[in-house]
Amino acid sequence: MTTAVAELPHALGGPVLEARIRAQDEDFRVDEVDAFEASGAGEHLLLTVEKRGMNTAFAARALAAWAGIEVDAIGYAGLKDRHAITRQRFTLHLPGREAPALDTLQVEGLRVLESHRHSRKLPRGALAGNAFVLVLREVRGDRDAAEARLAALAARGVPNYFGEQRFGRGGANVTQALAMFASAGGRSGRRMRREERSMLISAARSELFNRVLALRVEQDCWDRALEGEVWMLDGSRSVFGPEPLDDSLMTRLAAFDIHPTAPLWGRGESRATGAALRLECDALGAEDALALRAGLEREGLKQERRATRLRPQDLAWDWRGDDVLELRFALPTGAYATTVLRELATTVGSLD
Repeated sequence: MTTAVAELPHALGGPVLEARIRAQDEDFRVDEVDAFEASGAGEHLLLTVEKRGMNTAFAARALAAWAGIEVDAIGYAGLKDRHAITRQRFTLHLPGREAPALDTLQVEGLRVLESHRHSRKLPRGALAGNAFVLVLREVRGDRDAAEARLAALAARGVPNYFGEQRFGRGGANVTQALAMFASAGGRSGRRMRREERSMLISAARSELFNRVLALRVEQDCWDRALEGEVWMLDGSRSVFGPEPLDDSLMTRLAAFDIHPTAPLWGRGESRATGAALRLECDALGAEDALALRAGLEREGLKQERRATRLRPQDLAWDWRGDDVLELRFALPTGAYATTVLRELATTVGSLD
């Protein structure tokens, strides 16, 4: 059974506020932090666009239709939500020809901010992170408690859960992944698009990670060292360990130079040993978890790791009246603003 994100254990004592999120698109702003500059020449057109009220897939289809190319020729680094104002980059493969004039792109809610030629298709994850501005409205709760919680978020961080966007409505993506893995040869009774299959695989992996992290939160070791820990360097995906726990590792952990990790499931043995491995086995021993593990292994994915701890960068906030709170922070790629928000407030509003 899927573990609902709303029911995952909190690390800092539970939300101290209630609020409405995304009362309007302007209340949820996301700007990609670029990882590289355009090369200035090549077969691709690199566009920086601002979009309002549309998700990334819709924008990609609109750009493909405008340029007269297949949607597979569109590249983007990450998926952005519909109910927001977002800035992100797309590449359009246009070998040997120019793009249509930009003023012919007439799509409501979509406008081009920059346009450059580039040498290659934009791959997933090719960004330094995302910067967020969130506005909470109809805020209820104790302001002093909120200030204390925000200070704790800045100082300690939060569990690095995958957000509910990864799992679909009601966690249906995990249920569908189980059905896909259970069907003959790992195929459902209908032809499944590659994008859909990839989405279900990602949901299955995320579910298993969240279960391990939830147990670490329950045992208050999501940001603390266990014997046999595998470590991730801050700001990268590089991992090392296990190593004997010593003062040097503890100093680096306290300085946020390294983070504990949990598995992104795939083929091969977990790198963790000792207490860290025992916790992973305890978290992933249920029948449905074993089915998800087996399905991911048949898909040929390799074992990877993800940090269990997430600290928002440059966290700042302003009260815009008694019941309106604005939050500003940045996160690395693959992290979720809603994961940060859930440690502060119980929210209502669309998360599509």
